[in-house]
Amino acid sequence: MSAIRVENVRKTYPNGFAAVRGVDLTAQDGEFLVLVGPSGCGKTTLLRMIAGLESVSSGRIVIGDEDVTNVPPQHRDVAMVFQDYALYPHMTVADNLAFGLRLSKMPRAERERRVARVATTLGLEELRDRKPGALSGGQRQRVAMGRAIVREPKAFLMDEPLSNLDAMLRVSMRSELARMHERLNTTTVYVTHDQIEAMTLGHRVAVLREGVLQQLDTPQELYHHPVNVFVAAFIGSPAMNLVEARVERGTAHVGEFSISLPTDMANVDRDVVLGIRPTDFELVPHAEPDLPRITVRPEVVEDLGAELELIFAVNAPRPRSELTRTTSTGSSVQDGRLLADDERSLLTARVPLRTSFEAGESVELAVDHHHLYFFDRDTGRALHVEQATRLEPINH
Repeated sequence: MSAIRVENVRKTYPNGFAAVRGVDLTAQDGEFLVLVGPSGCGKTTLLRMIAGLESVSSGRIVIGDEDVTNVPPQHRDVAMVFQDYALYPHMTVADNLAFGLRLSKMPRAERERRVARVATTLGLEELRDRKPGALSGGQRQRVAMGRAIVREPKAFLMDEPLSNLDAMLRVSMRSELARMHERLNTTTVYVTHDQIEAMTLGHRVAVLREGVLQQLDTPQELYHHPVNVFVAAFIGSPAMNLVEARVERGTAHVGEFSISLPTDMANVDRDVVLGIRPTDFELVPHAEPDLPRITVRPEVVEDLGAELELIFAVNAPRPRSELTRTTSTGSSVQDGRLLADDERSLLTARVPLRTSFEAGESVELAVDHHHLYFFDRDTGRALHVEQATRLEPINH
C-alpha cells in the first residue's frame, strides 16, 4: 500500500505567515491526485511537506502505513520531479538516470537494467551519452521523469513539471504523463496552477485557496457542482460567468436582462450570485425553442475557428472581491481587466461558428436555464432548490 494521508496539516513560518491551514486529504493507492490553485495558495508547500523538504508545524503525514511526519526525505521512498528539472549539467543522461541508484548502493547489474528499461520506455536510448545542455526542454523533462521512475518509489511527487515547456509540448507531455501513470500505476501527487492540466490529468483534484482546501473531487464534480464561487470561477475554461442577480418569482434579473427560470423555482425570492457557463449560451435560431432569450451587443468577438467567443457587458455588479480573491494581497481570479473605471460585469458566450459577427452588432442568445448556478451573495457558498420554495446552502 502506498496511499498518502495528510491529516490536519499546518505550516506556519516564523514570521507568522500561515501557508497551509489544516489540510486533510488522501491520495489513494495508485491514484493520480492533483493539487491546483493560484500562486501562493500553499500547494507547493504542501507537496514539499509530503516530500520532507519542509517541516510540518502541526498535523501528520502518513505514506502507506508509516507516519513519516518527522522522517528525513531520503527515507520516505518517494521521488520528486521539479519544475526546473534539477539535472546535473556535468553528467550524461545515463548518469543522471542512475545517480540516485548509485547513491543507494544498488548493485551495478540491477542499476544498468533499470536505466536501460526506463531509457527505452521514455525514448532516451539515443540520448544516453548527451549532457543536459545538448537536450531540448522536452527531452530534459523526460530525463527528469526517468530519474524518478527508475527508483521505483512508493509515490511520485511532481511540482509543476510541465510549466517550462511551450504550449504544444505541454499538451503532448500531458498525454504522455497520463499514459505513463496508466502503465506504472504508482500513487502520484501533482502540483499545477493550470486548471486544464488538473482536469485532464487528475483522477481527483484538490482546489486550494490561501492554504485552505476548498474542494476535493473528480474533475467532473468540480466542474458541474462547485461548492463555492471561488471553485466555480477557477475551474473551467473559459471561466464561469459570475454576476450578482435578483431571483424573484421564477425570473433571474441580471442588470437589464430578465431570464425566466425552470418552474420549480417559481417561489424563490432572494439576492444571489448567478453563474452561467460560457458554453450554456446558444445562438438563436439554432437553440431549443423553450429556452429564454437575451439580446446583447458584444464588445469583443473572438473567432476561434470552430467556435466564437462573444464578450458582452451587463449593467450588474460583479461578485464581492472577497469571494474570488486568490491571495492576501487582494488579487482575484476575475481581475483580468484593464479598464478599472468600468464597473459593469463582462460575460462570455462560447457558441459554435454558424455565422460571423462584428463587435457592436445585435446578437440574440438563448440561455440554458437548466444549467444555471446559484451562490450565496455574502458567503459564496453554492445553493440549491429545496422543496421548490427557496434556495438553501449545499452541505459538504
